[in-house]
Amino acid sequence: MKKTKFFFYSVIFSLLIVSSCTKEDPVVESDVLVNYVESVVSVGSLPSYISAQDLLTAINGGNAPYIIDIRQATHYGQGHIPGAVNVGAADILTHVETNISNMGDNIVVVCYSGQSAAYCTSLLKLAGYTNAKSLLFGMTSWHSDFDSWSGNVSTYYASFLENTENTKPEEGELPEINTGFENGEDILDSRIDGMIAAGFGAYAINATMVTDNPDNYYIVNYWPNSEYLNPGHIPGAYNYVPGQSLTLATDLKTLPTDKTIVVYCYTGQTSAFITAYLGTLGYDAKSLKFGANSMFHGDLPKSNWTTDNIKEYAYE
Repeated sequence: MKKTKFFFYSVIFSLLIVSSCTKEDPVVESDVLVNYVESVVSVGSLPSYISAQDLLTAINGGNAPYIIDIRQATHYGQGHIPGAVNVGAADILTHVETNISNMGDNIVVVCYSGQSAAYCTSLLKLAGYTNAKSLLFGMTSWHSDFDSWSGNVSTYYASFLENTENTKPEEGELPEINTGFENGEDILDSRIDGMIAAGFGAYAINATMVTDNPDNYYIVNYWPNSEYLNPGHIPGAYNYVPGQSLTLATDLKTLPTDKTIVVYCYTGQTSAFITAYLGTLGYDAKSLKFGANSMFHGDLPKSNWTTDNIKEYAYE
């Protein structure tokens, strides 16, 4: 009897050892996600715009893109680009998935200023809809009746600019994410769904919040290095070069996982694209609303907001 019991426990113990030895290591979702995302899309390709002029040309030429207006229904009703359909930002991915066969060659996402549309367009591109673009400067560029830009530019912070280069920290870890999935595509889909549900508002921040509490943020200047140094940048900001940074092979892992990252560009539109990307990867990232135009408008080397960007095109 004792031999039988001993044999039984010996078998059980042996099975546990075999099971322990053959059990795979747990999936590190962040590693799987970043490697998968970098295999299917380039972060430098995410910012993708169409100007009001080019959009009108396409419409008049009989090659109109499928235009999705994500503004509130009341504002859409007060005037929109001819042919545009009104879809809530939270429903945009579902709408595209459902109607993609009828959308033609290109999708254009439209909002008020171009920032929310950039955020949504970035997520559409990450989801595989590489033909999506956002309308540059949003409905503001279409007609002055929808101008949300002119009242949001400022020169107040121009005297605070810094011209020295700040050294990025050493590489650390990727953010921890837990979707419950194990392969890159499923993890990405889950992350995109969460970003769509959260909306751009959860990933945007204004200049006052940043300048009042600068130590609370890790500030990313998303410009060429020469422009980071001249005319200068927000004090304490680190330079990440468009199209060259924010990959595993470059500077992605220098971003902190324990601090809110504020990304700024010239207009807040490119930073909205990049913030959507970083948020999808699990970073606590926010886009500076209206970009440097909200802080030192007039001193920028490019993309200064002027009313020349408003085309006064007809709307319905």
